Amino acid sequence: MTVETARQYSSWVIPSLLAISLALTPGCSGKASTARYATSSAGSACYAKALPTAGEGGLAWGTTLSMARKKSLDNCIRYAGRSGGTPNTCQVVLAECRH
Repeated sequence: MTVETARQYSSWVIPSLLAISLALTPGCSGKASTARYATSSAGSACYAKALPTAGEGGLAWGTTLSMARKKSLDNCIRYAGRSGGTPNTCQVVLAECRH
């Protein structure tokens, strides 16, 4: 192989290796697309929403309907107080369990 032939090969070998490595990279990065945060589907089947007459309400998930109702009521009291609403008027307006 002459020096000129070696230069011809090196002119396309390096870009080819770079293209191959870039082509393989997206396959590896696809694994990181899994959920990073626990969602409601991680085990909580019931949810409830509580609202005050003024201010922000609260939505919560729980493993049982009573747990979801209690958590949403606690959230409603907390958020209504922070938003200048009426925490003592919080009521659960929706409570269901998924099947």
